[in-house]
Amino acid sequence: MSGPSSLCAVAVGYILDLLMGDPRWLPHPVKGIGWLIGKLEGPLGRFGRTGGVLLATAVVGITYVSTYIVLRLSYNCDTRLGFVASCILIYLSLATRDLDVEVRRVYDSLEEGDVARARWHLSRVVGRDTESLNQDEVVRAAVETVAENAVDGVISPLFYVFLGGPCLAWAYKAVNTLDSMVGYRDERYRELGWFPARLDDAANWLPARISVILIIMSAFVLRMRWKDAFKIVLRDGRKSASPNSGVPEAGFAGALGIQLGGVNYYRGTPRCTPLIGQRVKDREPEDIVRAIQLMYALSILGLSSGSALTLLLR
Repeated sequence: MSGPSSLCAVAVGYILDLLMGDPRWLPHPVKGIGWLIGKLEGPLGRFGRTGGVLLATAVVGITYVSTYIVLRLSYNCDTRLGFVASCILIYLSLATRDLDVEVRRVYDSLEEGDVARARWHLSRVVGRDTESLNQDEVVRAAVETVAENAVDGVISPLFYVFLGGPCLAWAYKAVNTLDSMVGYRDERYRELGWFPARLDDAANWLPARISVILIIMSAFVLRMRWKDAFKIVLRDGRKSASPNSGVPEAGFAGALGIQLGGVNYYRGTPRCTPLIGQRVKDREPEDIVRAIQLMYALSILGLSSGSALTLLLR
């Protein structure tokens, strides 16, 4: 992206996300991407990994072209309408406020002493089983999802907005949605989901590394353990089986002074994840709020640094 109007669109889209989140009454484009994946998944599933390549190509291509057509038609009608369309598309690609709202409900339930309700709210934002989690494990899961989604839902969309505008940002959202729907290792998706999962890893690789710098800077600004964040990223950032999720989790764990990772259950099947971070203190519900604050600081620094770099390179 280049030019002041484009940067204004990013700023307006970011502010709209902070103010409104994802209104339930507004049809979200991600639902349309999910509908398209559902329609194509069956016919292409019989072709194994080749079907996964075709599925990803079709979904990402259709999403990119559809976004381009919406923008082109809007700008052809009126420049102001095109600007509004850009703002809305950027706004809908971000998930800062929505992540805050969903995870804070977990914290509020814990503060009220209602662990069962906290588990229910947690189940809306994580893929693991939550029915038998105690308070400590609920806190761990909530912090981990904030750390991971700070990249998937904030830094990566901003990165692709600055790199290629709303079209590229929504192509990324298509990749991310593909991974969340078919990027599993179970019998059903092992072959079909292989390419979408690898594509998501590639798309998030650089934004995840950029997030490390922003996490350390954010921890410094918020007077958290920024030196520990740097140390834990270097020590534990590559422990995770995922090439990307372990990096922000290590940064958050170091900044908060807690340990993440352990045994998670998915549909009753245990899956061990490596321990990340140093247990400076016990986990507590307030760590969820601190993680949300760190995520907000991270998003603000991502917006400001991306805008400054765009102006320098213009």
